[in-house]
Amino acid sequence: MSKPVIEIKNLEKVYEGAVPVHAVNGINLTITEGEFTALKGPSGCGKTTLLNLLGGLDKPTSGSIEIGGVDITTLSENQLIDFRLRNIGFVFQAYNLIPVLSAQENVSFIMLLQDRPKEEREARAKQLLEAVGLKGKEGQRPGQLSGGQQQRVAVARALASKPQFVLADEPTANLDSTSTANLLDIMEKLNKEEGMTFVFATHDDRVIKKARRIISIEDGKVLSDE
Repeated sequence: MSKPVIEIKNLEKVYEGAVPVHAVNGINLTITEGEFTALKGPSGCGKTTLLNLLGGLDKPTSGSIEIGGVDITTLSENQLIDFRLRNIGFVFQAYNLIPVLSAQENVSFIMLLQDRPKEEREARAKQLLEAVGLKGKEGQRPGQLSGGQQQRVAVARALASKPQFVLADEPTANLDSTSTANLLDIMEKLNKEEGMTFVFATHDDRVIKKARRIISIEDGKVLSDE
């Protein structure tokens, strides 16, 4: 039986204002090792807020988030930064690559922050770029790559630190249909062959069709979990 990677209990995120907004409203979820899960719902439903809470990019109002048995809501800011660096991979809609670095350097950068040896960084970056279909593109900078290729670099970078799981926020939003199909095939292959856990926030039907678990979010609550 797969072990839990993420355990969420009574999670709440309230944005205070003239009218308080319950972006995440009492969610309980467990995500196990090796899942390929989509959080789906319309814009403003709370799925991106939930993803940001899981990634430690935002603090909940109440509730707990355990990752590998560690409740990240109890960590200090510095502890959280270090925990994210070593345990969570991110794929963003806007790629967030460093323009002045090559594809290989972008993938290696997180391992540099982890103080990994140079030989290990270079070998793993090359291996990951080959795994995402970018062999021969190692020396090219983001501006020399297509949108689909940049997003594949972002996936390789997310895997570089050997995280417990990868969070992907609308990863196909800026891609054409061919690039989307290629990217999803690559992530599905990495999921099946390396057992990497993926959690997507998306309203893209192409991503939802590939997912093996679909969690529908509405008004900050889990509407269904299939």
